[in-house]
Amino acid sequence: MNDRILCVDDDYSILRLYQHALSPRFYIETALGGAEGLVAITQNGPYAVVVADMSMPGMNGIEFLRQVQQRAPDTVRMMLTAHDDSQTALDAVNEGRIFRFLTKPCSPPVFGKALEAALAQYHLLTAERELLANTLRGSIQVLTEVLSLVNPLAFARASRVRNLVVKLNRELGTNKSWLYEIAAMLSQIGCVTVPQEIFIKANNREPLSPGELKMLQGHPEVARSLLAHIPRLEEVSAIIAQQDALNDSDQAAGKDVPFGSRILKVALDFDGLVSGGMDADAALAEIDKRDGWYDPGVVSALHRALHIAGGYTVRQVTLAEMNDGALLAEDVYSRDGLLLCAKGQEVTRSMRVRLRNYIVNVGLQSPLKIILPVADSEKILSTDADSAPDALQETLLKDQNLFDVLASPSPPLPT
Repeated sequence: MNDRILCVDDDYSILRLYQHALSPRFYIETALGGAEGLVAITQNGPYAVVVADMSMPGMNGIEFLRQVQQRAPDTVRMMLTAHDDSQTALDAVNEGRIFRFLTKPCSPPVFGKALEAALAQYHLLTAERELLANTLRGSIQVLTEVLSLVNPLAFARASRVRNLVVKLNRELGTNKSWLYEIAAMLSQIGCVTVPQEIFIKANNREPLSPGELKMLQGHPEVARSLLAHIPRLEEVSAIIAQQDALNDSDQAAGKDVPFGSRILKVALDFDGLVSGGMDADAALAEIDKRDGWYDPGVVSALHRALHIAGGYTVRQVTLAEMNDGALLAEDVYSRDGLLLCAKGQEVTRSMRVRLRNYIVNVGLQSPLKIILPVADSEKILSTDADSAPDALQETLLKDQNLFDVLASPSPPLPT
């Protein structure tokens, strides 16, 4: 645990005094003046606690702690001053958001108690943040794993859309990329309420009854309800709720469409066109024709993302060779015709466990195939080219674009 303390003062003798008196109980580092203190924070931080003198030449304690707050917001900040001035204390609290204000001379016992309280505050803040982060991460993982088991087609679509959103974020230079990626991954979570038969019909472009269409179109609102009360997912919930919003018409109606929803709309529609059988270029041309549907900046980013060079291959593998993060190249059915995993779905531990259970107890209808970048597949071939059977090597098929790989027709559903 980080219990390091940085003391900053322009008087070297005071720094040595505190370091000598308190070092048996605390790990104290020192910096002579505000400029040196900022260098220490940049090069050696973060620190649990930073203590600064108020009256320092060049950069006073208030300005120094204000910059500490910007650079290391988790660090607990304290101030020492020789002036018992309420206005100074008020300015320090407002500008530097300090934890405690101490006046000089401050005896080592008093200073030691203040440092103990500051360290306790730091541990409390970081523990709460870590707990919240782990809870959020675990909640997202549980939700996506449930979707992968209940509706593999919906999960596969979410995986494909998330991969595209990653590329769009990179092209757009967004500062909320993690938020938009989570929104993409959870964009289909409302489909847990949609029977898989309806999702299969929609995926195969078969006509839906009015009731089936209403159920399918309602999944964003279901997702919004599921996510709205999870801490830190409120914005994700709002993005998903408007994933089908039309850019111009909804803006004209006075609806503010979040930027994350605009990214998600482009990614979802492009994926729908590609999954319907179009190649990437044809799908892009169709999106260009839909005047007023999309944010022009996001469409421009899609153009750039799709023309990044790099080929992909399809390779037949064993279950042991399916690494987490790889994408399935074909739908996976059990021997009795149950769709277990869908094309484009990302390999996870729970998927591998499920497939292992079916392989042992029921069996699969066809081999397992995954999509790999050309460089990765060539590396694999170079290591096992002499020992691998010819049939296995023949499953490597080069393609120009990942989206074209995913657009290739899947085997028909078993009858």
